[in-house]
Amino acid sequence: MKDEKNAWFATCPKGLESLLAHELKTLGADSTRETVAGVHFSGPQAVMYRACLWSRLANRILLPLAEINAADEALFYKGMLALDWGSIFTADKRFAIDFAGQNDSIRHSRFGAQRAKDAIVDWFVADAQERPSVDLAQPEVRLAVRLLRNIAHVSIDLSGGSLHRRGYRARAGAAPLKENLAAAILLRANWPGIAARGGALVDPMCGAGTLLLEGAMMAADIAPALDRPSFGFEHLALHNRLQWQAILTDARGRSERGRAATLPEIRGYDWDLAVIRQAQACIASMGLEKSIRVSCKPVSKLRKPSHLPLPVGLLVCNPPYGERIGEKKRLGELYLQLGHTMIAEFAGWHAAVFTSDLELGKATGLRSHKRYSLFNGAIPTTLLLFDLSNNEIRSAPKITDKDTETVVLSDGAIMFANRVRKNRKRLASWLKREQVECYRLYDADIPEYAVAVDIYGAYAHVAEYKAPASVSEDLARQRLADVRSALPEVLAMDAANIVYKERSRQRGAEQYTKRDDRRDFITVHEGRASLLVNLHDYLDTGLFLDHRPLRLRVAQEAAGKDFLNLFCYTGSATVHAALGQARSTVSVDLSNTYLDWLRRNFSLNKLEQNSHEVLRADCQTWLAESSRRFDIILLDPPSFSNSKSMDGSFDVQRDHGELIRLCMARLRPEGQLYFSNNRRSFSLDEGVTETYSCRDITRQTLPPDFQRGRKAHRCWVLTHPE
Repeated sequence: MKDEKNAWFATCPKGLESLLAHELKTLGADSTRETVAGVHFSGPQAVMYRACLWSRLANRILLPLAEINAADEALFYKGMLALDWGSIFTADKRFAIDFAGQNDSIRHSRFGAQRAKDAIVDWFVADAQERPSVDLAQPEVRLAVRLLRNIAHVSIDLSGGSLHRRGYRARAGAAPLKENLAAAILLRANWPGIAARGGALVDPMCGAGTLLLEGAMMAADIAPALDRPSFGFEHLALHNRLQWQAILTDARGRSERGRAATLPEIRGYDWDLAVIRQAQACIASMGLEKSIRVSCKPVSKLRKPSHLPLPVGLLVCNPPYGERIGEKKRLGELYLQLGHTMIAEFAGWHAAVFTSDLELGKATGLRSHKRYSLFNGAIPTTLLLFDLSNNEIRSAPKITDKDTETVVLSDGAIMFANRVRKNRKRLASWLKREQVECYRLYDADIPEYAVAVDIYGAYAHVAEYKAPASVSEDLARQRLADVRSALPEVLAMDAANIVYKERSRQRGAEQYTKRDDRRDFITVHEGRASLLVNLHDYLDTGLFLDHRPLRLRVAQEAAGKDFLNLFCYTGSATVHAALGQARSTVSVDLSNTYLDWLRRNFSLNKLEQNSHEVLRADCQTWLAESSRRFDIILLDPPSFSNSKSMDGSFDVQRDHGELIRLCMARLRPEGQLYFSNNRRSFSLDEGVTETYSCRDITRQTLPPDFQRGRKAHRCWVLTHPE
């Protein structure tokens, strides 16, 4: 492989993407693009080596090889067999395959891994080479195959296993904190900056010492993977031994100089002597006994070290929480004791408390100035940062024994919160498997609480529905107040990150006018696309979540084709088609606001607009006048429109027949028209069904977050009859 700009991919725990992107840039990456639980980055091979050696946040560094059609296992096998495996590794290497995902044809990860293995072995045999061996326990070459719908993303694991394993922890206690998550906590709390000013690091509940060790390695400039016995890239044809040795030698020199320097004061405490002994063993394995000291002491007896002045420092801890040990009421008392100790002993310092239970975090009684949403494995967690200057104990929330809600919540708010928790649990495995960042969490599941709750990355968007006629406006407002009180707790999200759209008591076109003028766009990710959403300014956010499967379907089918997007809105489907290597795209809408939004989405995804045309026009008029032909047409009209820019009005039930006929005239013989709308009482024109081949694909285009309750849309695919 040439030492030129290459494309790599780093995986990480969800919530660390922006930190990881920044870290990769400091390691020399030319560009980065965040996605759910990972970052795409580019640069010469040296950047990949440095990422494997120096990344404190990544799980794995991957080399993407191919995206293979895996609509059925035969196509998947054929695609795997077509790759030039001999240019990647030699037949004498032991290999293994990490396979994740399933579809209608590949229904089990073990079957997918087996078919991938068969193709690789058959390639070497067909090339008259030795048959390579599979070794699941200690492979030299590890491949990662992730199946998303019908596309298999095939990569080589360059790290050769998760980078969070530094090698210093022989065994973990209950609910261990992974090393890269510990590093993220310290980075969010600005430990490197505090250490540079001579500040100290104290963990009053240190467990096996993970936070202390990660903090010491940062302060001593020790590469986190320096003691790793081997990396996956060392067994690949691309490996440049001389370049790697130079990078490794530099890291060893930095480590030696760092260890020889005077490190900040680093102390750890825990009430459990057996755990302290575990910490001592981990510290000894890193040779840091002189730099990190731990001892057995409860929080109530914690004191700031007094043998030298320590005006600056960081107190950091991962206290126990409900999923791990004990009764919640007793834990609340422990957190309150921690809060008192922080103020009494560590005034002027900074503090960081990491917990899966925001209510327990608040039980310290102290005011946090920042919150970060993270994940400890599958557990949603919150990192609370405190400035202990001019902070004081306030009235801590009262903790209940039976549930996670504070007693100030009404019975209705508790009922609503419990339903949201149930939905999160139900969707969790699907969200992780499909890497979905934006989704509907709650949709008036309890009729009395008539709101839709949508998650957009680190933000939530809450839209109020019209309450039943039997519910007074006062009662509707009270129930919305219940939602407001419950959501920050149940989502473990800062209230400032939750946007509410209360139902306007207006009529006619007034309800569609601009709601705000904050111009506050955030970037979210869907498949390969980065998309701008605006949670404040308009009734809608710029991204219809129920059409996610249809957009991804377009992305899969668009390669080499001409795509037309009618009533294109903010153009998210066009972006997907363009990223899917469409030959050309045309997007038509009457709104200048949405078309400008589309152009910004193009720019965000670094898409050249010379082959992607954006037109302001009435769709029906444009279709009647155009002579262009397309392979894929997406037609998703509004239910009703009486825009000032058009003659008359549009009604989807009344007008869809003529609109479809105009579209089919612009569709090539082998092309497909996707027609969708969200009118609940809609029925397809009989003339359309008699003239064209029509297949209802509503079920296939409704994702799991929209499959309960009322249907969000109806969708058909139409083709010319054979």
